[in-house]
Amino acid sequence: MEVTSTRYLYDMKSVLYDQEWLKTAENAELYHVWRNVEKTDNLRYDITLIPAKMMGREFVKTKGHKHKERWFELIEVLEGKAFYFFQKGNKIIEDCYVIKANKGDFVIADPDYNHLTINPSKEDLKMANWVYEECKNDYNLFEKMQGACYYYLDSGWVKNNNYQQIPELRFLKPLKEKPISLEFLKSLKQ
Repeated sequence: MEVTSTRYLYDMKSVLYDQEWLKTAENAELYHVWRNVEKTDNLRYDITLIPAKMMGREFVKTKGHKHKERWFELIEVLEGKAFYFFQKGNKIIEDCYVIKANKGDFVIADPDYNHLTINPSKEDLKMANWVYEECKNDYNLFEKMQGACYYYLDSGWVKNNNYQQIPELRFLKPLKEKPISLEFLKSLKQ
């Protein structure tokens, strides 16, 4: 399987917690994405590999995005464990939560939320997602605010002070089974 995109450390400058560490860090590979591994009925299946790494004091994560349209996304942990972080709002955050997921767990990304994935462990994380093939990502909020409203560091969860208001972080459980039908991925959220 050919890598279709690799995210490097310097690609993540605008969303990292540890800006001091970044000044002397090498531009290392952080994660890899294989898009269109499978396509069926207007749905795209992608695989992402996030090796276990630290970015200074912060655990490795994806850059984070929101769907430009209102498409849902179904995510599955294939290997390892993940923290799926979700936040709703802009400078004032209305809601934020984390879903802790392990191999075999599923998560549905709500299109009203910006979201990102964190590899919080010492093992590689391999995950897959199903999404409508026309779904496009918007990275603007996280780039503008220097990341999500919380960072996950070696010391735990820390608020990002670039936001005006951040609620307490909630923790939710993943789905233990894949939804029977993926038809919901082909409809915009109303």
